Amino acid sequence: MLASNNSFRMAHLNPVKMHFQSSIGKVVNYKTSDGLTANAYELKAKKPTNNYLIVIHEWYGLNDFIKKESEKLYNDLGNVNVLALDLYDGKVADNRQDAGKYMQAVKESRAQSIIKGALAYAGPKAHIATLGWCFGGGWSLQSALMAGKQNVACVMYYGMPEQNVDRLKTLNADVLGNFANKDQFINTKIVAQFKENMDKAGKKLYLHQYDADHGFANPSNPIYNSEATKDAYAHTLVYLKARLK
Repeated sequence: MLASNNSFRMAHLNPVKMHFQSSIGKVVNYKTSDGLTANAYELKAKKPTNNYLIVIHEWYGLNDFIKKESEKLYNDLGNVNVLALDLYDGKVADNRQDAGKYMQAVKESRAQSIIKGALAYAGPKAHIATLGWCFGGGWSLQSALMAGKQNVACVMYYGMPEQNVDRLKTLNADVLGNFANKDQFINTKIVAQFKENMDKAGKKLYLHQYDADHGFANPSNPIYNSEATKDAYAHTLVYLKARLK
């Protein structure tokens, strides 16, 4: 819905070009529940562990920023498997026009199949944490819901919350939300409603709000806010480390 909104598209400035080359991350393919395949960017834990962090990209796709951030999380969290999903099936945008098209073209059923496939790839004994930004922030919460009892953590960066209280009641873990007070779309009213809905569902929401704009945590975004990013990341690490022991 937001992708079809011209104001939403124009509010996203084109990203600054960046290049990242990892020596440890690799692209993997796995089967999806709709009979097809998907690809993801995987950073395998140094020692065998059932702890998995599923990362979901923002509206530009699984680009070098997402890969770099995934590796940063991998290094900072310790012994954990990181799997950055590709809900665009290989498409990556370098401008807001294409990003809007790719985001709008995502079919909910296909995205769910990709996520279900990733959960199957991690295995039935995996402890699943999820994290995403923007488009991926909303899907981080949906992935947490889909993971059921396997879910141990969920981090949302300025993503659209689930509004159905009955669905929120099924969450297995608490949620950490990093939101931007200047965000015109995932605005303070929507965030306040999310907090109220989580309370009604009997679920804990660790809420952090910043005097920043949508997309503040992406250094390739011209509106990048380093102070807000540092604070949000610090809270995120503490939260995830406690749940991915």
